[in-house]
Amino acid sequence: MGESRKYDITVTVQTQFLADQSDEEANRHVFAYHISIVNTGTIAAQLLTRHWIITEADGKVQEVRGQGVVGEQPSLQPGQAYGYTSGVALSSPVGTMHGSYQFRAEDGECFDAVVDQFVLSVPRVLH
Repeated sequence: MGESRKYDITVTVQTQFLADQSDEEANRHVFAYHISIVNTGTIAAQLLTRHWIITEADGKVQEVRGQGVVGEQPSLQPGQAYGYTSGVALSSPVGTMHGSYQFRAEDGECFDAVVDQFVLSVPRVLH
């Protein structure tokens, strides 16, 4: 098995608009996103940091960096999954997020797990 498969993390995202926490008249649109992280590689690894780029419909960009996720830095054995839910408030009804997680494998190698762009949208805004 190649080195690229050794350090392999799969990330999937599900989003939800939180109408009860939003105030559309005040341009506050709140979204939850559930992240599932699976170690699809062949070596244990620990999630150390996160990096998000959040882009709103008006072009406003926010960059977020931090330790771990939701106060944790989970270690994942090969085949093991970790999930968490977090949220973001946007001033526009549509936006996108993408980013990466930085991992350290048990052999000391550091690598990134890319999170592909996903859309945050108030229902019925996008067709």
